[in-house]
Amino acid sequence: MSQPLNLSLSSLKAAYASGELTPAAVIDNILARATEYEGYNIWITRLTRDQIQPYLDALASKDPATTPLWGVPFAIKDNIDLAGIPTTAACREFAYTPDDNAFLIQQLINAGAIPIGKTNLDQFATGLNGTRSPWGACKNSFDPEYLSGGSSAGSSVAVALGLSTFSLGTDTAGSGRVPACFNNLVGLKPSRGLLSATGLVPACRSLDCISIFALNADDANEVLDVAATFDEADGYSRRNPYSNSKRMYGCAPADLSIGVIRADQLEFFGDEEYRCCYENTVKALADNGATLTEIDFAPFFEAAKLLYEGPWVSERYIAAQPLIDENPDAVFPVVREIIAPGGKPKATDLFKAQYRLTELKRICDEVLARFDCILTPTAGTHFTIAEMLEEPILRNSQLGHYTNFMNLLDMTSVAVPTAFTASEKPFGITLVGPAMSDRWLLSIANQLEKTFVLPMGATPYSKPSAPDTITHNPAAIDVLVCGAHLSGLPLNWQLTERGATLKQTTTTAAAYRMYALAGGPPFRPGLIRDDADGQAIDVEIWSVPAQHFGSFVAGIPAPLGIGKVEIADGQQVCGFICEPGGIEGAEEITEYGGWKNWIKKTA
Repeated sequence: MSQPLNLSLSSLKAAYASGELTPAAVIDNILARATEYEGYNIWITRLTRDQIQPYLDALASKDPATTPLWGVPFAIKDNIDLAGIPTTAACREFAYTPDDNAFLIQQLINAGAIPIGKTNLDQFATGLNGTRSPWGACKNSFDPEYLSGGSSAGSSVAVALGLSTFSLGTDTAGSGRVPACFNNLVGLKPSRGLLSATGLVPACRSLDCISIFALNADDANEVLDVAATFDEADGYSRRNPYSNSKRMYGCAPADLSIGVIRADQLEFFGDEEYRCCYENTVKALADNGATLTEIDFAPFFEAAKLLYEGPWVSERYIAAQPLIDENPDAVFPVVREIIAPGGKPKATDLFKAQYRLTELKRICDEVLARFDCILTPTAGTHFTIAEMLEEPILRNSQLGHYTNFMNLLDMTSVAVPTAFTASEKPFGITLVGPAMSDRWLLSIANQLEKTFVLPMGATPYSKPSAPDTITHNPAAIDVLVCGAHLSGLPLNWQLTERGATLKQTTTTAAAYRMYALAGGPPFRPGLIRDDADGQAIDVEIWSVPAQHFGSFVAGIPAPLGIGKVEIADGQQVCGFICEPGGIEGAEEITEYGGWKNWIKKTA
């Protein structure tokens, strides 16, 4: 096979800026190389050079400096509308030709992206393996005997083989993550509703997410910035909060707090290579500074079972009902076997399942709130195509073991490559966070890419190194306290009642003076910076939920306020400081080294 171009966004933009490449040359290279992979069953409709030309022509009126995806090739799962090109959902009898682009596709084209074609999928997006299509099983980018993963099969393989910079899949039960794992890609399953579903053939309309496959976390972040556009026409569309905006993306610190599945609950279905990769991944994170805490994953697994064993299969039935009822033979046999029973559940079954799901979500949300993220294997094993065809339903279910709970619980996730097995198959983990934590999870993925240095997809290229802005979990804000808010003291309730947790006991840098302020009760100290004659002062750092930080600060009386305080390791932390005028009439207590010491010695 011929050598692919480096299609990562940074490399492609640099090549365009230098004149080394043009969009037309990139498209010609991709189309020529695509013919080499005809037997991989990547495409349902690959656009011709003439069909792509109008998109190339449109670039002439766009400024590359202000058009974020100028000349960037991308692939589209064939259950998302591209104007003038049939949408099949991998079913010929269902196919139609839309007049308009899906809302999301239009945003990408407006930003300069160039569609290459519509990709193969598990029919009606029902599957995690990539074999359930009349267009043939989509083959893995590393070993054609193995699964590509589905349902977004062709979308993942197109990116991995260097036939697109990024691609769109969909993810109801794991279809944006399992194919990413099997093809060494970053797979972003966005928060539900963050990407418009207008122009998407639904699988489960209340749960569906259009997903993004990318060569690295930086690229996924750039595409998400264009894609996360509110759509008035989509009843499920949600506005992206500032805490999840592009400005929040960077590189997470290595000393993360991560929840991991209890050892006795892990399942690798006899695949010792995947087990070994997982254990090595977890160990490397711990060695790099992360704190890993085992959690009970039972409620997550119980929620996952509701997707296919509960009434939500009725949504899949709704999407395919005309064919199921009138022309069932047009539906791929195993897909029909899964979808057809969806017409039987009663409304009472749905309500009962919703009651239980609500209970499980509360439990799972409380677990999630304790950590920067939760980490799971993306998949417990990797089957050959032949093995999947032997047991198509059982083994597909096994592929979804760690993925099916996500959308039911309204969570966000990013699949990240971390290793190759001894037999040279890709392995990866999934980062899990609450809704609208997409940028934070991508920032963690960016950190992981520095720990696990791998090629991008099945190409020979590695992610280019570049300086990163260190970012922190936007769900919480660290606050340094030095007086009445310390543990066990009269105002500590102002933290604990807001759900704050003690993160660290430390000291300031040796550059502060402390004063017992006039007034009270409650009695309060004032912290003043003095680089010449200061010393280290005992402090605590509390993690305050961001939603309550404003109300906490608003209640602080003068002369105190919140500013930046340097701690012993040199970090700058939001913390209590005092206006210089506030120490008039105050008693200096610096020599005691902290407020609690002064209280003890004056009691």
